[in-house]
Amino acid sequence: MRTGGPSGRDVLISSIISQWRRIAVGSVMVAGHQVGEALVPVLIGIIIDRAVSTGSTGDLLRWLTVLAVTFAGLSFCYRFGARFGERAAERSAHNLRIQLTRRVLDPRAGAETGHLSGALVSIATGDAQRVGIVNAALPASIAAVTGLLVGAVALLTVSVPLGLLVLFGAPFLLWGTHLLGRPLERRSDTEQERAAHASGVAADLVAGLRVLKGIGAEPAAIARYRRTSQDSLTATLRAASAKAWHDGGVLALTGIFIALVALVAGRLAAEGDISVGDLIAAVGLAQFLLGPLSIFAWVNAEFAQGRASAGRIASVLATSPAVGAGTRSLPEPVRGQVRFHDVTYGPLRGLTFTAAPGELLGIVVADPAAATAVLRCLGREADPDSGSVELDGVPLSGVYPAAVRAAVLVAAHDAELFEGTLIENVVVPTPHGGPAEDEPAGRQPVAVGGGLTGHGPGNGSAAIGIGAGSPVGADAGDVVEARTGGVVGRALVAAGADEVASSLPNGIDEILAERGRSLSGGQRQRIALARALAVGSPVLAVHDPTTAVDAVTEARIAAGIRDIRRGRTTILITTSPALLAVTDRVVVIDGGTVTADGTHGELVHGHADYRATVLT
Repeated sequence: MRTGGPSGRDVLISSIISQWRRIAVGSVMVAGHQVGEALVPVLIGIIIDRAVSTGSTGDLLRWLTVLAVTFAGLSFCYRFGARFGERAAERSAHNLRIQLTRRVLDPRAGAETGHLSGALVSIATGDAQRVGIVNAALPASIAAVTGLLVGAVALLTVSVPLGLLVLFGAPFLLWGTHLLGRPLERRSDTEQERAAHASGVAADLVAGLRVLKGIGAEPAAIARYRRTSQDSLTATLRAASAKAWHDGGVLALTGIFIALVALVAGRLAAEGDISVGDLIAAVGLAQFLLGPLSIFAWVNAEFAQGRASAGRIASVLATSPAVGAGTRSLPEPVRGQVRFHDVTYGPLRGLTFTAAPGELLGIVVADPAAATAVLRCLGREADPDSGSVELDGVPLSGVYPAAVRAAVLVAAHDAELFEGTLIENVVVPTPHGGPAEDEPAGRQPVAVGGGLTGHGPGNGSAAIGIGAGSPVGADAGDVVEARTGGVVGRALVAAGADEVASSLPNGIDEILAERGRSLSGGQRQRIALARALAVGSPVLAVHDPTTAVDAVTEARIAAGIRDIRRGRTTILITTSPALLAVTDRVVVIDGGTVTADGTHGELVHGHADYRATVLT
């Protein structure tokens, strides 16, 4: 949904204004090139009339020197003028990519609404590049206008009828090229939209490839992508056809125009109104005019495509934020009392419960959509339709989303890993930009070469490894603690990620594939959980962190979570009996509201629905 944000026209104008200095310098220099190009046939005509026909060697050498200087000047102007234009194009495209990235990563979210992730990437690359090229096309257009004017003036000096023909004929020619560009603009817009959609579908299919194989849905996925790809191909071919008609039409118009100029010049020479040198200059100028007119054809096509791409960029920049900004602040320090009061959002219907400061609260939700809704409200990815979610008595809807997430960390079930070492996937900056809580300032682990040096107490030597190079008989947890120290080492052990490291050839320095595809599902879950625990947020909400691990490991992780999160508020949304057994209290949500509240043991013995959900 769009807000009162920028339009495509605004994006295009802003892109040009931001580079006006480079565009101005580039325009002057490229215009100088066109002036030089226009003077070349004039100088050749002068050489023929004043040197060749008279046989004067001195005049010949003098005018040849002038011609050589002109060639040197136009070559210099073109080289550096084009450089300024290209630099303006690249800078503008880069700035647009920064704006799009900033909008997509805005804590208030919303930019992804109606866009697949692959489509957003396509807009930030292809469309930004097309808008950027407009900044290179603008100096070229100014240079082309300059070339036409200089050519017309030169023709006026040769013959008034020839000059007037160019001066009055050029505007009609430009108007015709503009009309030819309209179909290209429409089809370019469709082409980019279909290409972006195809990229988004492809990205989604690659991300879910394992799931598709698991459920045998590969044929359906392939068929879907084939249809999408075919639609994109059709749009591309239609755009290419429009560009071919545009370029061909412009070439035909300019050819007719230049032929008309040459025909008039030949008639004037035959009647003796102009000299042989003037005739050669007129024909040369007519041929020169092909350059500016061809530039206009290219510029018109680039502007047509740039306008279409600017509109697509504006559609992302102008999307409404999913949540408001908020002006209130959270108390310092954050105690961690979380309260849902009569919250209605999605499947939630008047949900009310409270997590006390430092409490380990379990939440059992039969409906996965309701679990997601609770997490979205906690992380302020969305605000309730009614009711309030409060932290230490402050409604989260009145607090800036980034400030909420600095105090409340939501660890989703499908948290992603990135390409890099195992430890790099765990050691991340805190929301405040400093070391994790309980980690003294300046003692964060720092990557050095292929290992990791810890500066905390008891860190040991960086030469100690986990995996094939570990000391014989060494406990994996002790080695992790020695290598990392502090809260990071305890988080790895608590999440069972130390066992993952010990099974890898390079231990915590093992390079993981993108999205952690080189690991099993359980291994990915444990590393993602370790990352969440290492941050040490005042409030942590975790959704089903152990669905892919065995029962023994799950029991160890449950104890580890309780130990490392002691004194901090932790909300476990799960149906795992091992995790629920270590909680202080469990809240059962059914039908969008709380239906039971008590300890795990009390609910197992006294609540049949809870027992059926958790123990079956």
